[in-house]
Amino acid sequence: MSDYGLFLSFNNQEEVFRFPVNPERIDVKDSGEGKSYTVAGLGEINAILAPKLTEISFESFFPGRVYPFVHLGSDGELMLPMDYVNTIKGWMETRRPVRFVMTGLVPDPLSGKENMKSFGINMAASIESFNWNTMSGSPEDVEFSITLKRYVFYGARKVVPVKDKPAAVVKTKDRPDDRKKPTSYTVAKGDTLWGIAQKLLGSGSRHAEIQKLNGIKDHEVRKLTIGRVLKIP
Repeated sequence: MSDYGLFLSFNNQEEVFRFPVNPERIDVKDSGEGKSYTVAGLGEINAILAPKLTEISFESFFPGRVYPFVHLGSDGELMLPMDYVNTIKGWMETRRPVRFVMTGLVPDPLSGKENMKSFGINMAASIESFNWNTMSGSPEDVEFSITLKRYVFYGARKVVPVKDKPAAVVKTKDRPDDRKKPTSYTVAKGDTLWGIAQKLLGSGSRHAEIQKLNGIKDHEVRKLTIGRVLKIP
């Protein structure tokens, strides 16, 4: 006959208790993430992916008194049923993993019953579900069912935000001016060489080119003769 014990602890075993009554059975669920696909010419194929996290579930009860089969705590005491319930609920509310340990001895089939072989499960786990109720025949006892899922520790990587680079300013080329540029200009009232250069050549600073091309003397620049025809470079 095998002998085993189940323990649940929290915060690196700062809080720990042994389940006082061993369950009749423990269900362990291991499954894969395989997916099936239909491929032309081959039919159905199966892609084997990473396995899912192990799930362990069992049912038992927290006794309200010391039965002959009850396992006491390390201090030789038995907690009240609601103390077990409140402890588990409190651990669940922290949203942190617990540690489930199952350890014991079973007969070694190779050596005979006189020799025992140790076995065990030791894993970090999340409490996926915990249901409890009072027993109708023994109101001081509390029945429960619990499901645990293996927890894999992981470290979140620090994300360094990258500032968006300013969008490159694309300079659009001016639409080419396909108009024929004038080669001459008749001076009107109020015209100046600067204004004429600005209007016809796109820059008033080019007025010296008009002055030189037309042989305009410096004293004539301030007062251009109205009606005079100027050559435009």
